[in-house]
Amino acid sequence: MTDQPLAGQPLKRQPSTDRALVIIPTYDEAANVEMIIGRVRASLPSADILVVDDASPDGTGTIAERLAATDTQVAVLHRPGKQGLGPAYLAGFAWGLERDYDVLVEMDADGSHQPEQLHRLLDALQDADLALGSRWVAGGGVRDWPRWRELLSRGGSLYARTALGVPIRDITGGYRAFRRAALDKLHLDDVASAGYCFQVDLATRASRAGLRIVEVPITFVERTRGTSKMSREIVVEALIRVTKWGLRHRWRQLTRRTR
Repeated sequence: MTDQPLAGQPLKRQPSTDRALVIIPTYDEAANVEMIIGRVRASLPSADILVVDDASPDGTGTIAERLAATDTQVAVLHRPGKQGLGPAYLAGFAWGLERDYDVLVEMDADGSHQPEQLHRLLDALQDADLALGSRWVAGGGVRDWPRWRELLSRGGSLYARTALGVPIRDITGGYRAFRRAALDKLHLDDVASAGYCFQVDLATRASRAGLRIVEVPITFVERTRGTSKMSREIVVEALIRVTKWGLRHRWRQLTRRTR
C-alpha cells in the first residue's frame, strides 16, 4: 500500500481496538442497502453501521430497520426528507460523537466504495487524523467509468486543490475515515455545504487545521444497481462554492502579504 502523507502533526496514536462507526447515507437505495450492510459486516465485523435515510420513498429505510432489528451493530437514523449529502453526514457524525465512537467513516451505499478496502483506511488512520480513500494516487483508480467522467473527476479535484491551495489529490472523494478528535477541530456547526462539495469543504478544513491527512489508494467501482445521485445542479453548486472559497482564500493571502 502506497500512502501519500500530507503536512501536519498526527494526533495521539490510538490502539486497534478503536470503536468504529460506518455512516452510510441513503436515498432510494433499496436495491443496495442490504448488500452494502452485509459486505461491511463481513469485511469488518467489529464495526457498527449507521444508515442515515432521508425518507426514501422506495422503502430503503424500512429495509434498513428490518436489518437493524436482527443485528445490534446496525442502526438507522431517519430524517424527514431529502436534504443533501452534507447534512446527512453531519447528522451521522453527531449521532456517533454522542455515542463516543473513536473513528467515523464515510461510505456510499451503492458499493462504489468497496467495504473490502475499508481496512486500508483504518490501518492508515493509526498514524493520521484523516484517511482519504483516493482514486488519484499510485495504486488507486476507477472501474467501469467512461473516459469523460474520469476526466471530469480528475479535473474537478485539480481545480479545487489549485483554487484552495490544498495538497490533496482526490479532494472530492467520499470514502473517508476520521478520528473523533479530528472532527472536533473542523467546526462542523458552521458547515453549510449540502452536495458533493461537502467533501471538498471538510478536506479543506482538515488541511487548514494542520491535521495529518493520508491518501490511501482505492478502486472506485461504478454502481450496478440503482440510480446515481450526481446531477448537473450538484456539479454547479460545487463549482460555485469552490470558486467562492478559492477567491476568499487568495484574498486572505494577498491581504496578509500587504500588511
